[in-house]
Amino acid sequence: MGYNSLQACVADLEKHGRLIRIKEEVDPYLQMAAIHLRVFEHGGPAILFENVKGSKFPALSNLFGTLDRSKFIFRDSLEKVKKLVDVKGDPLQALKNPFKYADVALTALSALPLKGGGGAPIKFGRTQISELPQIVNWPKDGGPFVTMPQVYTEDADKPGVMNANLGMYRIQLAGNDYVLNSEVGLHYQLHRGIGVHQTKANAKGQPLKVSIFIGGPPSHPVAAVMPLPEGLSEMTFAGALGNRRFRYYYDNEGFCISADADFVITGTVMPHHNKPEGPFGDHLGYYSLTHPFPLMKVHNVYHRKNPIWSFTVVGRPPQEDTSFGALIHEITGSALPREIPGLHAVNAVDAAGVHPLLFAIGSERYTPYINERKPQEILTIANHIFGKNQLSLAKYLFIAAKEDDPKLDINDIGAFLKHVLQRVDLTRDLHFHTKTTIDTLDYTGSSLNSGSKVAVTVAGDVKRELWTELPVDFSIPRPFVNYQMALPGVLALEVPNNIRASDTELILEILQEHLTGKHLPGLPLIVLCNDAAFTAQNVNNLVWVTFTRSNPSHDIYGIDSFTEHKHWGCHGPLIIDARIKPHHAPVLEKDPAVEKLVDRMGEKGGALYGII
Repeated sequence: MGYNSLQACVADLEKHGRLIRIKEEVDPYLQMAAIHLRVFEHGGPAILFENVKGSKFPALSNLFGTLDRSKFIFRDSLEKVKKLVDVKGDPLQALKNPFKYADVALTALSALPLKGGGGAPIKFGRTQISELPQIVNWPKDGGPFVTMPQVYTEDADKPGVMNANLGMYRIQLAGNDYVLNSEVGLHYQLHRGIGVHQTKANAKGQPLKVSIFIGGPPSHPVAAVMPLPEGLSEMTFAGALGNRRFRYYYDNEGFCISADADFVITGTVMPHHNKPEGPFGDHLGYYSLTHPFPLMKVHNVYHRKNPIWSFTVVGRPPQEDTSFGALIHEITGSALPREIPGLHAVNAVDAAGVHPLLFAIGSERYTPYINERKPQEILTIANHIFGKNQLSLAKYLFIAAKEDDPKLDINDIGAFLKHVLQRVDLTRDLHFHTKTTIDTLDYTGSSLNSGSKVAVTVAGDVKRELWTELPVDFSIPRPFVNYQMALPGVLALEVPNNIRASDTELILEILQEHLTGKHLPGLPLIVLCNDAAFTAQNVNNLVWVTFTRSNPSHDIYGIDSFTEHKHWGCHGPLIIDARIKPHHAPVLEKDPAVEKLVDRMGEKGGALYGII
């Protein structure tokens, strides 16, 4: 639909039974987030909080909480936008299929940003940071954050909207050492679009002008998170997806203003001016801790008439950003495999926190079939994946050869792991990258942004049948008493609490002595964990624990291991130490008292009755 505002989208969703209003006063400190999380867990509707404690502005969440709702919102434009992204990523498609793509040029042309400030809704009024909804999602968060922003910056060398960057980077509104109403914190990595702009501004000794848009037509926040092909601006994409051109103007101070936004916060980032930002409950299911990040000096806070504050809640997946990912995949389809020769599919596994774990399928055509088939081409593909955009943040990559099972599905976690574990040669198929970059939000590495990666590459015939249960004569010596099969071929082994995380050598010595030389054909992987029952409860728990709590170079071991010409491998089971370490960030935990409040809202007569 061509919504001209967030209000128009809210009205449309409500008309079709896809939105609820909560009229009673709700507390932005933890309660709003708790309501959102509970409604999302139940696949519920978008939520309009009409009465936010401490603020005169209503707030909206869970707008993109299901793929079905996102497809409903963009029901009139989704197909043509998919064509636009498709042909932009592979222009030859337009030449090969001229009739199929005849309308693409018109779509792009009609979606170009529209400049003009006369009568812009955002000019209605001004406010200040302290009057905005001060939403705190998790108990240890450093303060209130903007969690659904569209952060706009321009290139100092190529100013203008067509070379600008629109990204979704979290904003801390208050807390820590920020001067209320005068300063806010920005969280982003320097290699991201806004970081490149800041680097250029720093080199010129100039302040970076930043405009933070909140709300507006729903196509705008989607544009801020889309991995777009080179040359397709976020503003043009927003216009195409929303069936309405991105409208903007520049205020008297030279800041770009989104005319249709609900709120716009403008400010400047001075060169090398940082302040502590965080903690913040993040999408890995842990807190990102307090670190110095760029400080923005606030200039103005604009708002339209009857604005709606848009927010989301992140935490251990799945969350609303999971649905964002599903929408992105719906739009981009097979764009990435076209960019990497031989790659058929790749999945950043949501249950494992997205960035820690990738599954991929590639072609393996290098080895003649008269010889033993082994990973060669897929190893080249793996190196390419580790160097590609956001995929470069991954720690673990499991890549399999399509020729071994053409029906293999990267989205079926259990089946994919089974395929890998049946075929992996632990003496050959593990390839490490040490002292490299990982996600800023991942604290398993040796320091901020620093960690390691491993590619597990499998090709060839099945080498083993995986145990689905432990043989009657299998045992692990004391002090290990709790262990159980988590998946075929995977043992979750609980390490007693009285054994410190630093006592890894003791643990390995016990396991090496007990397991070396034993015939364990069906057990290629042992996961050391804090709670075997939780880890083995389901496949989502297994991959979350295993891959968010381990650093490959430091936490992978093996029975009867060896190093040969710099290559590491093992003859017995692989061991991943996925215990919580002292340097890890705290796990996100809900507030029990707030959860009871939400429970009561779900009772008969409550605002959430029949929804949760």
